[in-house]
Amino acid sequence: MSQDKQPHSTHQADSIMLTLVLILAAFGLLILFSASEYNGRVRFHDSAYYFKKQLFATALGLLVMYLASKVDYRIPVKLAPGAYILSLFLSTAVLLFGQEINGSKRWLNLGPLSFQPSEFSKVAVILFLVWQISRTKSKTTGFWFMCRTMMTLLPVVGLVGSNNLSTAVIILGIGVLLIFVANPRYLQFLALGSAGIGFIAVFLAAESYRLERLAIWRDPEKYEKGFQTIQGLYAIGSGGIFGKGFGNSLQKLGFVPEAQNDMIFSIVCEETGILGAFLVLFLFGLLIWRLCVLALNCRDLQGTLLCAGIMAHMAIQVVLNVAVVTNTIPNTGITLPFVSYGGTSVVFLLGEMGLALSVSSHRQGRIT
Repeated sequence: MSQDKQPHSTHQADSIMLTLVLILAAFGLLILFSASEYNGRVRFHDSAYYFKKQLFATALGLLVMYLASKVDYRIPVKLAPGAYILSLFLSTAVLLFGQEINGSKRWLNLGPLSFQPSEFSKVAVILFLVWQISRTKSKTTGFWFMCRTMMTLLPVVGLVGSNNLSTAVIILGIGVLLIFVANPRYLQFLALGSAGIGFIAVFLAAESYRLERLAIWRDPEKYEKGFQTIQGLYAIGSGGIFGKGFGNSLQKLGFVPEAQNDMIFSIVCEETGILGAFLVLFLFGLLIWRLCVLALNCRDLQGTLLCAGIMAHMAIQVVLNVAVVTNTIPNTGITLPFVSYGGTSVVFLLGEMGLALSVSSHRQGRIT
């Protein structure tokens, strides 16, 4: 029997990946409690308000991860067209009926719970691209393949990007990386990347507040809205090498607005120091490396693409969040995976980890 016709063998899920995910999730809960206790006490008279909500979301996410790891990953891929259509519907619904917070409509209210459709869109796009590329197989060469594949993403990118440019950038980045994995031709890849940069430039110019963010990034001290960036940099600098200790941050006491959200990495730096921050980034690096190893050692195209897509999502989001917090790039409102506050985000991220674990347990060959 030829190698590509062998049935998928079943192994134990990748224990290293699972351990890394659990460590990051546990650390995220600890630092979130520290970063959010002041805001919770002031706003809701409960210092554990944000922690309890995130703990519930993390427990739900771990359940989703477990269930996803037990399901053959090819089943969700088969359902990808329906998931993509649903993401378009939800992205449209949030524009029409979504709850507006801080000037952006990103949440749908479902009774006592709120749901962020853009997080679902990331997973739907990964699954849809895996389904689409794996169906073309030998037709994954040529510039037309790259353009056709990217064009299928434009509807969801347009809908999501109208209120959430950062997520649209992540979706585009996932698409570009998966296309490169399927068709590693550098000149065509550079042409596609240039087109993507042009697309982002159009989105930036479409709204004046996005151009204002560029100005704030260049000189945050000149603008009132640069306060968050400046305070975040103060937090990073005041932490020094070893940090002030867990729970001892001063910047979280109202100086860094919404410290539990996008800027939580600055609190990590303040309380654990540069060493603690590097340790967190090292753990993320190990997780990304593990996803890369899994993708390289999977002989099934769908499994390879799925792990590559999850790896791209994780890597892009971590890099962009740290770059924003350190003012390396303009503020884009991107959360730090597993650490920033956000129930929808942590549930879908853990679901993605479950899909990767499913690939590791249904793979062909051995991962070392």
